[in-house]
Amino acid sequence: MAHASRPAIPVSADRSLRVLHLEDSALDHELVVAYLRHAGLTPWLLRVDTEADYRHALTQQDWDLVLSDFKLPGFTGLQALQILKDSGLQLPFVLVSGEIGEDMAVAAMRNGASDYLLKNNLARLAPAVEHAIAANRERVARQRADRDLASSRQRLAELAQHLQTSIEAERAAIAREIHDDVGASLTAIKFDLAWIGRHVESPEVQQRLSAALEVVAHAVEASQRIMHNLRPAILEQGLVAALQWMAGRFRKREGLVCNFRSSHDNLQLPTGVSLAAYRFAQEALTNVSKHARATKVLIDLSLSGGVLSLEVSDNGCGLGADEAAKPGGFGLRGLHERARNVGGWVEVSSSNAGTVLLLSVPIDPILLGASSVDTPAAVDWQPSNWDAA
Repeated sequence: MAHASRPAIPVSADRSLRVLHLEDSALDHELVVAYLRHAGLTPWLLRVDTEADYRHALTQQDWDLVLSDFKLPGFTGLQALQILKDSGLQLPFVLVSGEIGEDMAVAAMRNGASDYLLKNNLARLAPAVEHAIAANRERVARQRADRDLASSRQRLAELAQHLQTSIEAERAAIAREIHDDVGASLTAIKFDLAWIGRHVESPEVQQRLSAALEVVAHAVEASQRIMHNLRPAILEQGLVAALQWMAGRFRKREGLVCNFRSSHDNLQLPTGVSLAAYRFAQEALTNVSKHARATKVLIDLSLSGGVLSLEVSDNGCGLGADEAAKPGGFGLRGLHERARNVGGWVEVSSSNAGTVLLLSVPIDPILLGASSVDTPAAVDWQPSNWDAA
C-alpha cells in the first residue's frame, strides 16, 4: 500500500498545490503545511473539521487533493471518502491519522483511498501526496481516453450502419432501374422479334432472328442475375425461401453439394434482419467459392430461445490464422459489421476439416409473427416476369 519506493512526481511546474484538509487539530494542520513546504511544494490548504463544511468546501474550489484525519467530529475519514465518491469529483484522497489499524487502512484503500500514512511519519507525506496526484491524473486521463475511444467507436459504428443502409438503398434503386428500363426494353425487343418471326418466312432472316432471341435471352438472364445480387427480390417471399433459392443457385453455378435446412417453413423477422442474414449467407458462399476448395456446403437456419441462428459450414481447407486480420481482408470484418448493425454477432471456427460461420441475432418475441416487420419494404416489380413473352 505504501508507495515510498516510487519516485516523487512533481505536481506542477511551480509545485503549487491546493489541498482540502479535514483536520480538527490546528497544530497537526500546521505540521502538514510545514512538511509540504519543506519538500519544496507551495501548498494552499483549507482546513475544515465538520461534515457540513467539508461538503460545502468540495464545491467551492478546484482541489488537487483531499487530506483527511481518520477521526473527525461527528464522522470518520471513511465517511468523508464516501462523500467524495458520491459527489462525482475525481480527487485523490489520502488518510493521515494518528491511530488507524491495518484492517481499517486496507478497507480505506479498497474503497478508493489513494494512500494512508501515520502522523508520526510525516516525512513520507510529500512523496505520498505527489504520487497520489500523479496517479489520479493518469487515471482521469485514461478514463477520458476510454470515453473518447468509446465515443469514436460509436460514431464509427453509426457511420458504418449509415453507409450500409445507403448502399442497400442505392442497390435497390439500381435494381429497380434495371427492371424498369433494361428489363422492359428487353421484353419489348423479344415481342418485336417474335412478331417479325411470325411474319417473315425467309430462312436467312429466321436464322438471324433465332440468334437475336438467344442473345436477348442471355441479356435477360444476366440482368436478372445482376438485379438479384443488387437487391434480392426473392426476400419478399421470406428468408427461408430466399436461402433455399440461394443454395440451389450456388449448387448449380459451382457444381458443389449445397444443402439447406431450416427449423421453420417460414419466418417473419424484424426489418433488416432478413437482409442481414441473406447478405451473410451470400458473403459466406462467396468465400467458399473463392478460397475454401470445398466439395460440400451446408446452410442451416434455426430460431430457438429468441435467437435466430444462421450457420454456413463447408468441408474445405479452412482459414489460416492470419486470414481475418490480413490487410484488405474485409470479408469477415464486413460480416461482423452487418451482424452488429442488427444487434447480433458472428462466430468463426476453422480447421483443416473445414470452416463454420455462425450468425446469431437476438429476436424480440413480440416482433415475431408481426406482418409489419417481415422483410424490407415490398416493391412492385417481379423479375421472373421478364421472359414471359
